[in-house]
Amino acid sequence: MAATHRVSAVIFDLDGTLLDTERATRDVLKEFLGTYGEVPDAAKEEKRLGQMHRESTTGIIADYGLPITVEEYSEAIYPLYIKRWQRASPLPGVNRLLKHLYKNGVPLALASNSIRRNIDHKILKLGELKDCFSVVLGGDQVPHGKPCPDIFLEAAKRLGVNPSSCLVIEDSLVGVQAAKASGAKVVAVPSLQSQRHCYSIADLILYSLLDFHPELWGLPPFEDRIQGALAMEPLLSNAQIGDAVQNNTHTLIAVFATGECTYDSIPDQISGIFFGWAKSETYGVFKAVVSTGWDLSPGKFERVMHICFLDSHNKAKTEDSLELLLIGYIRKLQSSENISQAMSITDEDQATARDALDLPAFCEYAKTRGALDLPALPEYAEPRNGLLLA
Repeated sequence: MAATHRVSAVIFDLDGTLLDTERATRDVLKEFLGTYGEVPDAAKEEKRLGQMHRESTTGIIADYGLPITVEEYSEAIYPLYIKRWQRASPLPGVNRLLKHLYKNGVPLALASNSIRRNIDHKILKLGELKDCFSVVLGGDQVPHGKPCPDIFLEAAKRLGVNPSSCLVIEDSLVGVQAAKASGAKVVAVPSLQSQRHCYSIADLILYSLLDFHPELWGLPPFEDRIQGALAMEPLLSNAQIGDAVQNNTHTLIAVFATGECTYDSIPDQISGIFFGWAKSETYGVFKAVVSTGWDLSPGKFERVMHICFLDSHNKAKTEDSLELLLIGYIRKLQSSENISQAMSITDEDQATARDALDLPAFCEYAKTRGALDLPALPEYAEPRNGLLLA
């Protein structure tokens, strides 16, 4: 791909962009307001996404008529957030991108509307990757937070580059507005899919960082795909087989359950063609390709998932419960106004997944984790097309 823009540094937001803190803390406000007999208003809370701490807190106190000050609110709710932040993990594609940019010497900064004290707690969930950033800024370290451009102007200054040569990666609308006001280029990865139509001012809109192509911005390209497939951090989910779509492809129905393997473990940003294993209580473990996306047509707003079974045409039975372990990514969904057509799993997708699932590069996590009681990997492999395939 030819570069449409050339940048020399990249600035990341934190919450909802690098870490899945938005989902991890989704019930905190509900729990807190419940002690006052109040229930969160979804529309009002969506508008608060990405706001500065004091602005957000002041709005919450006013909207729900809470008989407390900003300081009292912050002191009371802070322990609840600390606990939930421990559940947050990097979003798909984050580890891969940070390692790649850092390895290639691209200056990196972190610029969040969160206060610096909170950033220092959250960033620990990035592990060693937190050291990739030469600049870390919180909203309390600049005169005005997003949507004002101050934090991105200051980040560029500390990186020693012109704001116009920076690429900002953001999930919130106020973050995108701030980045554009600073003169930077902006990639939006919305954390609220219902608001995707609001991000037209961004230079590019993605579903997840799995679809980020550095070369579009004059940055070194990725070279880690293996025969068209990309290894990724595993996603665990529970689901139920729905109606047949065609041949051995079925819809999937969400199953909300407790424990580690829950449908909620698939982030809202996830969209595209993935592959891994499915475990049925009746038939055991078998290879599968899963397409997932969002139906945003008028009057609808829901996640849609299809599963294609690679091992047999006879293992799919409606209403069977499944455990899913997705470990690889193939591509984004096709462009189409019809969600079912966009999510079609092609013969090429199936062939790519079938071959990849025999490769140690894609199996290693499942082998060591044993999440679905998978059979042991082959001891030997023979070369094919220059790669090792079992």
